Amino acid sequence: MVRTAIATAAVLLAGVGAIFVATDGFRAFTSETARRLAVQRAPVPVPAVTLRDARGERFELPIGGRPMLVEFVYTSCPTLCVALGRSFAAIQDALEEAGAAPALQLLSVSFDPARDDATALSAYAAAHGADPRRWRVALPEDEAALRTLLRAMGVVVIPDGEGGYVHNAALHLIDARGRVAAILDPDEIDRASAELRR
Repeated sequence: MVRTAIATAAVLLAGVGAIFVATDGFRAFTSETARRLAVQRAPVPVPAVTLRDARGERFELPIGGRPMLVEFVYTSCPTLCVALGRSFAAIQDALEEAGAAPALQLLSVSFDPARDDATALSAYAAAHGADPRRWRVALPEDEAALRTLLRAMGVVVIPDGEGGYVHNAALHLIDARGRVAAILDPDEIDRASAELRR
């Protein structure tokens, strides 16, 4: 009986230990939370990729020397991407009200190259009131760049079988050194604005 109790206690302790490790010390019960905690501990370098914005202009990411917020969207999304666009619009307004220099950047990156041409990107920008001096809407120049960027930043995009996608929605804070330094919820508008003004 004593041996059974000891064995049971050992199994329970091993189970608790495994859960402790798997949940990052009981702090991360989802893969998204684990991703955010990992970035806080060790910022992730953003890979060098070429993007093309809604005006057809090419530019390189990361843009060194200044912080930026990056969101990942597809322009025909009826739910999460609309919320992300609203968050960016509110952040853009907050930066404007604070008198922040327009060089501070917001970047919406589409992961739907089949549909998101320059016209669709421009429509998304216009629908959310994007000021091109502060907020660019763009698409990686090719599929390889898109896959590299999504993988490096931990963005999950899964076709939903109905022409749309299931994806994680977050604001990715890229620091002045070109690293993902924090991952914020779309409703963390005050925090996101403050991080960009630092």
